[in-house]
Amino acid sequence: MVHAATIFLSSFLLFLVQPLIARLILPWFGGSAAVWTTCMLFFQVLLLGGYAYAHALNAKLRGRGQTIVHTLLLAAAVACLPIAPAESWKPAGGEEPISRILLVLGATVGLPYFVLAATSPLLQAWYVRARPHGNPYRLFAISNLASLAALAGYPFVVEPYFAAHEQVVFWSWLFGGFAASCAALAWLTPPAAGEREREASDAGKQPYLLWLSLAASGSVLLLAVTNHLTQNVASVPLLWLAPLTLYLLSFILTFEGRGWYRPEWLWWLLLLWLGAMAWLLVDSDFHFDLPVQLGIYLPGLFVGCLFCHGELYRLRPAPRHLTAFYLTVAAGGALGGLLVAVIAPLAFNGYY
Repeated sequence: MVHAATIFLSSFLLFLVQPLIARLILPWFGGSAAVWTTCMLFFQVLLLGGYAYAHALNAKLRGRGQTIVHTLLLAAAVACLPIAPAESWKPAGGEEPISRILLVLGATVGLPYFVLAATSPLLQAWYVRARPHGNPYRLFAISNLASLAALAGYPFVVEPYFAAHEQVVFWSWLFGGFAASCAALAWLTPPAAGEREREASDAGKQPYLLWLSLAASGSVLLLAVTNHLTQNVASVPLLWLAPLTLYLLSFILTFEGRGWYRPEWLWWLLLLWLGAMAWLLVDSDFHFDLPVQLGIYLPGLFVGCLFCHGELYRLRPAPRHLTAFYLTVAAGGALGGLLVAVIAPLAFNGYY
């Protein structure tokens, strides 16, 4: 229960801080699309870095080494609070904005975000040591549920009713509580046993490429559908929220572990919806018909992500390899973002 609560809080804070810090610094730099993209790139790189750290810590350190290193990192992250950027970081005008944005983000929220990003895979590994016969992958569903709560809660609850300073104070106090809970778990969890030889021998047998491809496919679907609906169909406030909600919901349902994913009936449904989505791309009659576009693309995105993430869950490794699994999934998500944001605009002349 404590593992689940700590993971929930970490993921909630992880998704809450992104719009919060962006709201604070975007006016400083003009609020352009390039500024927002830079923020998202920063958070994506740190997320992948957090997963890599969790895997390295779990794979390389035994005994109380993990506990000591992570406790020191938590203490350093708490020392960075509050996360509000100082006025001294505000540009005077005329400077190149991208590097300064990265510096501001790194100095204010970099270390706390890094620690939060590492929490879900790391605490799942600790859960396995505390309860060897439990199912740690259900904790990933809880992590995505918390992300969904933060995603929906910020524009509808936090942003309208709390001033920027209040949001910073609220987030910083919650992070302090999270750090205390995580440190307590680190010291209460049984030390890792020396199983390095068996892990090394099993590592090469894992389907890393398939994990990477499935995670990248889900990410490509999310970003491509979001771009199509928001840029080609209609500019509706918070329309981007619907695809991301369905993307997270597919993770929740598949990793919850109660058999929501049924490939025997999802296959034909996926093929049907992919055909309908392809037809809408070339059909000119319904190109700007928002109800039709939403009625085809949003269910199609959900079915596609349900298949990709359901296969990821079906192909999940033994718990001792879960940090490598999550690192590969995170790399696949980053690869999907790279394909849509960088490669596709260079290779194609429109959003397909």
